[in-house]
Amino acid sequence: MLTIGLIREGKIPADNRVALTPTQCKLVNNSKKDIKVIVQSSDSRCFSDEEYKKQGIEVVEDIAICDILIGIKEVPIAQLIPKKTYVFFSHTKKKQSYNQKLFKTLMNNENTLIDFECFEHEDGQRVLGFGFFAGIVGAHNGIMAYGNRTGQFDLGRVGQAKDYRQLIQSYFGLKLPNIKIAITGSGRVAHGILEVMNMMDIQEVEPDDYLANKYTYPVYVHLKGKTLYKNRLNFNYHRDNFHSYPEQYDCLFEPFCSETDILMNGIYWDKKIPRLFNWDTIRQPNFTIKTIADITDDAGGSIPCNLGDSTIAEPVYGVDVLTGDKTAPYLSSSIDLMAVGNLPNELPRDASGYFGEQILKYILDNFTNEDSELMKNATILNKGQLTERFNYLEDYANG
Repeated sequence: MLTIGLIREGKIPADNRVALTPTQCKLVNNSKKDIKVIVQSSDSRCFSDEEYKKQGIEVVEDIAICDILIGIKEVPIAQLIPKKTYVFFSHTKKKQSYNQKLFKTLMNNENTLIDFECFEHEDGQRVLGFGFFAGIVGAHNGIMAYGNRTGQFDLGRVGQAKDYRQLIQSYFGLKLPNIKIAITGSGRVAHGILEVMNMMDIQEVEPDDYLANKYTYPVYVHLKGKTLYKNRLNFNYHRDNFHSYPEQYDCLFEPFCSETDILMNGIYWDKKIPRLFNWDTIRQPNFTIKTIADITDDAGGSIPCNLGDSTIAEPVYGVDVLTGDKTAPYLSSSIDLMAVGNLPNELPRDASGYFGEQILKYILDNFTNEDSELMKNATILNKGQLTERFNYLEDYANG
């Protein structure tokens, strides 16, 4: 019998999401003869201990009896149990410096680390993620920030809604001005953004029309793939080639900087991928973007004026166009930036249910399959040792 433990989130501020809801845990325990799920007690989780107990799930304080320990965010170093298998978003695969000490401790502890971010389908698409709800909350916050800036409409906070269904109902009757919104990306984040666009009755237009026309109603353009990047050698776009050699591509976003009111960014970024624009572009008099929702939230990344995370409590800050310094939001001399790193926490129960469904469909049975390629490819450390796929992290581990 494989025992899976849902651990209490220890990172501060505490994350209130969970990998499996009470109902999903019950489904696993009732349908899988070789897997049992138990839950570590927590007073910060979006589902209470009592809700798990009502579904017949064992709630404990000591989680060391479990074979696999599953969380959401990074486990604090002091809470790591040596020689255990952990599954969570470790934020180490890109050699993030802020988690280097955690990574080295996992190695020294002889832990096995399986990263949710590294579960991939055969074509490289990620299996798991909270991106859809990040897109929903981020798009809402972007529209809200523009309303706060201009005073043309008032959109409340996501947290004022009990759940996603009630949030959708809050859009009924919302009348937006004639704004132009540029959306980037093609993954779950972008799908969440597009969901909000549809719910708010914002109309999609083609890139050429967006650049050439003015509209008497709110519109958006969706930029991805060949409408966002071009190989500078052959002027084409090919997805696999782009992911292998992004440094050979130019970004095509610059013309949209002078025709856009709100930018909603949902693209994956690393240092080899060209930015959407640069600081010189921001300082041009025809740069019309006033609100940026950087939903994928890479500081100094595809959005160069992302100066770091904002918070759920204060999701928007300003960036002075001339100096590049952080300011209060909604100043005439600044761009407003929304860069919250844990957006799905504003709809934690819906986001957790969505995430858990993906685990049940694609991941759960792999935990008991020793030959699972999906599991092997997501395992960064095996008993403290780097696996072959992640040998490129050796300097990170030893640094």
